[in-house]
Amino acid sequence: MLQLSIGLVAMLAGVTLWQDRLLYFPERAAVSEVVAGPLRAWPSAQDFRGLVAEPAGAVRATAIVFHGNAGHVGHRAFYAHALRPLGLRVILAEYPGYGPRAGTPDEDTLIADAERTIALAHAQYGAPLLLVGESLGAAVVAGASAREAAQMAGLLLITPWDRLASVAAFHYPWLPVSWLLRERYDSATALAAYTGPAVVVVAERDGIVPARFGAALHDALRGPKRLVVMAGADHNDWPARVDAAFWRDALAFLLAPAAR
Repeated sequence: MLQLSIGLVAMLAGVTLWQDRLLYFPERAAVSEVVAGPLRAWPSAQDFRGLVAEPAGAVRATAIVFHGNAGHVGHRAFYAHALRPLGLRVILAEYPGYGPRAGTPDEDTLIADAERTIALAHAQYGAPLLLVGESLGAAVVAGASAREAAQMAGLLLITPWDRLASVAAFHYPWLPVSWLLRERYDSATALAAYTGPAVVVVAERDGIVPARFGAALHDALRGPKRLVVMAGADHNDWPARVDAAFWRDALAFLLAPAAR
């Protein structure tokens, strides 16, 4: 019995210590490796915080995209390809410890850094600002929204969760995850005071962040909101399952004066 108890304690300690490696999967790259096509370093190559691409015509709004937990910002060019033709300036925000950026990712660091990115974009480009968050990025957006809500025209949250503890309990039902988690990423609580428009997008067959957790976040929102279910989509294949109409409809809702 003593050996079993020691083994259990060791396992729980290991899970606690290795949480970051279960949550963050950064890929490093130089600035020259992520700059491509219309995407240039923003705000500069020396003070790199992400990539920016301008639309060909008039700018309707600036969208700041916070990506998921794997890879780097150079892998998210599809957002610029989808949104630039619709009149959006697109900033692909990069996290500390990802791509060319120094640092180590954790919840406090990523949210504080996102707040600085949003403030800088607002100072440089003005309103309206749309925040787009994918998976982990949706939780980062939620956390940053608590302080930057006044700068935002709306939120587009793609494959989000309500609380990271919900997702952890789904994947590790035999563990007391609510006790073990250091990173909380409690999006439902972070957005409790948010009353602006939001579009929540879930993947019908999501095996990583089941759709019910995104639906729960949608239900908790207080402002104008819309829930979109991507039929047949999983967590990582959804970009291939949406078309231009998907993006047009989301922007029409978020930028409509009646939604604010």
